[in-house]
Amino acid sequence: MAGYPVALTLAGVSLLFAGIGEIAGVFDPAFISMIPNRIYGILVNQNLFAVPLFVFMGSMLEKSRIAEDLLKNMEVVFRGLPGGLGISVILVGMLLAASTGIVGATVVTMGILSLPSMLRAGYQPALACGTLCATGTLGQIIPPSICLVLLGEVISNAYQQSQLNAGVFAPDFVSIGDLFAGAIIPGLLLVIAYGLYVFMVAMVKPELAPGAETDGAKESDLLTALLKGLFPPVFLMVAVLGSILMGIATPTEAASVGALGAMALAASRRVLNLSVVHEVAIETTRITSMVYLILVGATIFSSIFRGFGGEELIEELFAIMPGGVVGATLVVMLVIFLLGFILDFIEITFMVVPLVGPVLLGMGLDPVWLGVMIAINLQTSFLTPPFGFSLFYLRSVAPAEVATGDIYRGVIPFVILQLLLLILLAFQPGLATWLPSVLNQ
Repeated sequence: MAGYPVALTLAGVSLLFAGIGEIAGVFDPAFISMIPNRIYGILVNQNLFAVPLFVFMGSMLEKSRIAEDLLKNMEVVFRGLPGGLGISVILVGMLLAASTGIVGATVVTMGILSLPSMLRAGYQPALACGTLCATGTLGQIIPPSICLVLLGEVISNAYQQSQLNAGVFAPDFVSIGDLFAGAIIPGLLLVIAYGLYVFMVAMVKPELAPGAETDGAKESDLLTALLKGLFPPVFLMVAVLGSILMGIATPTEAASVGALGAMALAASRRVLNLSVVHEVAIETTRITSMVYLILVGATIFSSIFRGFGGEELIEELFAIMPGGVVGATLVVMLVIFLLGFILDFIEITFMVVPLVGPVLLGMGLDPVWLGVMIAINLQTSFLTPPFGFSLFYLRSVAPAEVATGDIYRGVIPFVILQLLLLILLAFQPGLATWLPSVLNQ
């Protein structure tokens, strides 16, 4: 809250308390000696190599103007449908999310391209802003996303730790690919829910989302626009995600295919040059450095937290909590939701999940289901006023006539839709676990 970097705060405060604890005789310094090996393990982790490659892919796609072409073609396809412009924005956001996996880039890109068009078409500012903010956050849940890569690694480690704590010394594994597969159906349900909401608003109150004139668009024009708008990102998504789900490639190998595919798309649009590659490389280095620095800080924090007996304290707290595993899960979800007001998903993933994950998984929860629930929860926190990151991303590019209050009001229905999806997943966990179980047979 004082504005000091999270990664340095996690590491510095933890080491300070470790020193105080050692002087007071309540901390075992052996936990300090374990930290270098854990940091080395992070730096050589093959799965985490996917992070810079996916970031590179997303940044390169941003430079290739794929979103601009997508939006123009989707507008042609859905022009005659009630709320057609809003639905096209949602579908374009879904494809961008699946192609880039970076929330900030998606929201800013869609805000620059779509918000002026929606306002000119007569859309209510609150509806337009809410649609854009919510659509931009789909990059959290629709694979391949950076959030799912990082969360998959943390959940995998937590699952192994929970089994070791239970005396299982040949633990089962859960992969990033399993989490990708588990997130597909919930992600698509969310896209459908968004689209239905915009469609219903346009039907009930057409003045809030006016339809556009078809201008006598021919069927051949619609088909051409559909193929031109969908083919490049869908092909890239299938190449990356399909190779992971089918077991043909690891997430890191698939991410490298995605990075090359993004460069090929940029080259086909004649925007690939040394200047663009330099910009993308700088952006990739900046984001990757941030991720790794936070991970190092969180590793130091979790090591020292365990050295003080924090893990045993959490276990005891969850054991005496009313409602058992259900009560414990509700508390963790609420804590993650509230932390989302002030922290980024990377910080929450590395700081909270390693501490509570082994305990919850040791209580019998499915690791894929828990991972998807946390991912959707983190996505919801991006939209929640007053500190939702997605709201500020859009505010930075929204016209002056759009009030901040419009943005806040607009996201409320979409936050409710996401909470309803969380409740549905709580009662129907098969929505997240069915596809991974089929693919693993």
